Amino acid sequence: MNPSTELIMSNVVLTCLQTDKFKTNCLSVNLLTPLSRETAAKNALIPAVLCRGTATLPDMAAIASKLDSLYGARIKPFIRKKGEIQVIGLYADFADDAFIPEKSDILEQITGLISEMLLMPKTHGGLLLREYVDSEKEQLLEQIRGRINDKRAYSIQRLFENMCAMEEYSTDKLGTESEAEGVTANELTRHYHAVLAASPIEIFYCGSAEPARVKAAVKASLASLPRSEEEPDMGTDIRMNSLEEAPRYFEDSLQVTQGKLAIGFRLGDCMEDPNIAAIRVFNAVYGGSANSKLFMNVREKLSLCYFASSFVDLHKGILAVSSGIEFDKYDAALSEILSQLDAVKRGDVSSHELSSAKSSVASDYRTIEDSPLALEDFYLNQTLIGPDCSPSELAALAEEITLKEVIAIAKGVECDAIYFLRGEKEEA
Repeated sequence: MNPSTELIMSNVVLTCLQTDKFKTNCLSVNLLTPLSRETAAKNALIPAVLCRGTATLPDMAAIASKLDSLYGARIKPFIRKKGEIQVIGLYADFADDAFIPEKSDILEQITGLISEMLLMPKTHGGLLLREYVDSEKEQLLEQIRGRINDKRAYSIQRLFENMCAMEEYSTDKLGTESEAEGVTANELTRHYHAVLAASPIEIFYCGSAEPARVKAAVKASLASLPRSEEEPDMGTDIRMNSLEEAPRYFEDSLQVTQGKLAIGFRLGDCMEDPNIAAIRVFNAVYGGSANSKLFMNVREKLSLCYFASSFVDLHKGILAVSSGIEFDKYDAALSEILSQLDAVKRGDVSSHELSSAKSSVASDYRTIEDSPLALEDFYLNQTLIGPDCSPSELAALAEEITLKEVIAIAKGVECDAIYFLRGEKEEA
């Protein structure tokens, strides 16, 4: 599967992945906006409000009826955070022509419906419908307030809020509660028009249709898309090194029975010209796989935690460790988590650990090719950070990574911040 990519309008790029592998096609429209504390909640509201009604399909019932007539197609809003870029938009999946009994124009109909939702939302007096804005605002506020219920994700969120306090990366993709509470229909309408005109747009299609047909359908449906002549300031501030000589420490106290220890690292010089496959293999060796050092040693062998794993954000150049521990095991768990990183830096990695890590990363990459949704996210990431490879090509690269390459990446990693969520009773 080799994608074709083309600039089809001012700041609008279409990527087509033609394949007959799937029974369903996907089409996504991604608006790229700078991640900002001031606009994140407004951006998050836009796709949800657009899905509430259009000029000809004024409510969700009408939209659902239209989608049912298109063989059960679905269109969903999404919000994603890619480094310091907030991506908002609409994602559709629908039946492939090969599985529709008669000759079909379902691609053109889906493209037209997405465009109507994007360009002609339901309005009153030129403003987005207040009823829809207020309803979706309450839904957004519930999501923002509910983040604390998942303590594992909450601890990572709090780590980044503190570790990257002076960077836009500290902003959650949903924005803040205070910002969301203040959004009005008037304000959101103005912001919607500004985002629509200024945002670079990445459109992705995966299915059996010829790229020429997809291009024609997209260009026709987006003919009235407003475009600004100004080039937006888009990108992510990648900081190679920790902010201070010693790691910074942050903690919160809540009524929890299990402590959550989250540790943030900067990936270092490897981000100047990142070898994506090598960084992924390093992470799999350290904490990103079932045979990693964190899992096998900190959790299984030493029983210092209930869980321990690591992940990398290649958009920002950050490695993070997440673990759940007993409160009185904080010192031992922290020491051992850092000790396992030192072991990788020394090259204390067995051939089994390395081969297992490479197999894990290669398998993850190859699995991407089994899902249109995963392919859509993969090629968006490729647009933003590269490299210009298919998932199978990256899988092959991962299988060739050497221990020397893993050690080189590990040696550049610096611990920047430590966050601990402890229990209120334990503290008292």
